[in-house]
Amino acid sequence: MIKLVSSDIDSTLIDNVHPICERNVQAILYLKEKSVTFSLCTGKSYAISKDFCKKIGADFGVFGNGSHCVDLTTNKDIFKRTLSMNSLIKCLELAKEYDIHVHANTDTGIISEKLEYLDLRNSLLFPGKIEIKEVSDICNTLITENAQILQLVLSSVEDLSEFKAKLQQVEGISITHIRKKGKYRDNIIDKDYEYLDISTSNVSKGNAVSTLSNYLNIPKEQILAIGDNINDISMFNVASIGVAVNNSYDEVKVAADFVTENSAGDGGFAEAIYKFI
Repeated sequence: MIKLVSSDIDSTLIDNVHPICERNVQAILYLKEKSVTFSLCTGKSYAISKDFCKKIGADFGVFGNGSHCVDLTTNKDIFKRTLSMNSLIKCLELAKEYDIHVHANTDTGIISEKLEYLDLRNSLLFPGKIEIKEVSDICNTLITENAQILQLVLSSVEDLSEFKAKLQQVEGISITHIRKKGKYRDNIIDKDYEYLDISTSNVSKGNAVSTLSNYLNIPKEQILAIGDNINDISMFNVASIGVAVNNSYDEVKVAADFVTENSAGDGGFAEAIYKFI
């Protein structure tokens, strides 16, 4: 019997154009009726996601690809894992050497030298809801302010595989590589690009869900994970059942135990809920 549902948000619970569909709203209410704990698990920061979390009534939230977990009923942190200053500086120096765009995610918003990629996307999607600080020198700013950074995001229109190999030499970090190209193109900013999401060591959605399940005393056999992107595969690995919605990346469909017939905007999340709960 499933006791914990962990779901991604973008392109899983909602699509990129429309608000959450009614089928998915009803499925969340169904979870409450069945006394199933519902956790959102997103790459976005809490600052960006908290209004949506409140709107749909989730019990817990995992943010920043697993770097931050919040009890949404009390707004208290369960854990928060920030990057060390040493790791930040080394990543920023490499990014500057290879002319890679950088932005940093804090508790409250975004720090960037110029909004161009995922930072531009989030500024357009959440106007007035997050702090956006554009600075002349991001490295100097983070050092001077001793900033607490949950994620560093390095983006480019070029293939970042070789650059990722360079970054893997930096100690104390986790790297998630996401490609938003071709059929996965970012239609919000009308651009093909890819990015490396940098967090502190051992941070992943899967590790965060595992920590949350231990906190709640819910075993793996009672966890359902739902997602669409590469960073959701680690959730499948710590769940009894991993579900990919129909619009998922091909690699995610291969890793999943079940693929829905419906996409995010048509109730793929609800399809998974009613099938397994």
